[in-house]
Amino acid sequence: MSLRKLPLRALPQTTHSLPHRHLHARTTPPPIPSPTPFVPNASTFLSLIGRNLSAHAAKFPTWASLFSLTSTQLRDLGVEPARSRRYLLWWRDRFRKGVWGVGGDLRFVDAEGRAEVRVVEVGALEGGDQGRGVNLLMGGVGVKKMVVNTKPTKGKEGMGMSGGGAAATGMEKGTLRPVEGMKVRGLSNIAGPFVEPVKGTGGSVGVIRVREGMWEVRRGVKVDGGERRKAQVRRKRLLAERKTSRA
Repeated sequence: MSLRKLPLRALPQTTHSLPHRHLHARTTPPPIPSPTPFVPNASTFLSLIGRNLSAHAAKFPTWASLFSLTSTQLRDLGVEPARSRRYLLWWRDRFRKGVWGVGGDLRFVDAEGRAEVRVVEVGALEGGDQGRGVNLLMGGVGVKKMVVNTKPTKGKEGMGMSGGGAAATGMEKGTLRPVEGMKVRGLSNIAGPFVEPVKGTGGSVGVIRVREGMWEVRRGVKVDGGERRKAQVRRKRLLAERKTSRA
């Protein structure tokens, strides 16, 4: 009995695919966000997010370097420990998405990192006139109060001494926008974190300035060994207390 040779095309063919490695190197890097008036440079950003990351400000000469370096490159630069690098990367991603802390949405900030906020009364808008009914606590019917950011002004007591209408405070028609995290308490007092009231204004004008750790998310404190060991630690403590009480 002779064996018949099968043609090559009749034989089962297998293909071997090479594993794809280093796919992360082929992905497009995330975009670099633009600085904001309250966060104009890398050193201010590191100071705001806290956890002593401002000590590494000299390692980021430009805004682009702060938002383009990878975790490995941050490690090579000496940003330690690893949780500090993770925290920095986490805040970078939040900033790209427009998630800020106090003052991140401020538009008028002076060269020293100070912004003026004040309470204004906004009346019912009619007929497309976006500037109608704008007053600086002049009173009126059918108005609502909100805290807005105005252009820095100078007076006898420094910032916050200007008066008059919208033009005197740097507010243009259609640009009124409340400051996030700020609200009006009582008649005209500004309530919010990191607001310094200006003397002589009755609390209706305040200043927000850049401070170390304003946006810091503090690390949690482990209680009884943390979530994974809490039941075990408490059980051992209970047994020890029972043993001590019986002795």
